Amino acid sequence: MSKKLGWFLAGGLLVAILLAGVVSNFASSSPDGLDATVREGCTFNAEGEITGGHCIAQEEGEHQLGDSPLADYGVRGLGDGPLSTLVAGTAGVLITFGIGAGLFWVTRRRQKTDA
Repeated sequence: MSKKLGWFLAGGLLVAILLAGVVSNFASSSPDGLDATVREGCTFNAEGEITGGHCIAQEEGEHQLGDSPLADYGVRGLGDGPLSTLVAGTAGVLITFGIGAGLFWVTRRRQKTDA
């Protein structure tokens, strides 16, 4: 791997970690477009619970991976604070980068042996 490519990958990884771990703490807590559409037609109380009407959100259930260590953009055991988001975002970026790098390594290695 060339030195330029290494610096490029390191820079990209650093930017991704900063975005996922730090900038994500400043994301809006308001419902996004999909959430707003799913909630359309229902009425809600102050806690965000459905109190009436009819909407798609009434059919939602618990996610199968809701008990996983990185569920809900946080780390179980660290609470709901910025540290939890920072650790979850950083872990997500590193895991994704590791899987991608591993797949590229396997593919590149396979191409060399086939040639």
